[in-house]
Amino acid sequence: MKTHTDVSSSRRKQRRAHFSAPSHIRRRLMSSHLSKDLRKKYNVRALPIKRGDEVLIVKGKYKASKGKVTSVYRKKWVIHIEKITRMKANGASQQIPIQPSNVVIIKPQLSKDRRELLERKATGGKLQKGKGEKHTAETTKKN
Repeated sequence: MKTHTDVSSSRRKQRRAHFSAPSHIRRRLMSSHLSKDLRKKYNVRALPIKRGDEVLIVKGKYKASKGKVTSVYRKKWVIHIEKITRMKANGASQQIPIQPSNVVIIKPQLSKDRRELLERKATGGKLQKGKGEKHTAETTKKN
């Protein structure tokens, strides 16, 4: 059943919106999970991937490989990781494109903006929106 009036439930429209998304939306869509220890530390599950993050590949042919993200190719929905390359027939090396959903961030590059994002995501917007104040444990108890 459709719950949100502003968002289509049509598969065709969802795919069109996804694949024709502008760059600033693709940034958010190209997120990766944090490792388990970082998830506990920051109380955040995922972050948009950024150049300079150290990642661990968890799926695919290059599973268990670590490396730094050298580029985030938003147009093709992939990232490139240093040392994950293959040799072409003419001897040149070519970077292998990896899906951001197949990696886990093990060491994020923390800038001022990224720290603010982590703090904001950790609170979950509860402080700003006033969520969680309507019902308490006492009001929900059945008599």
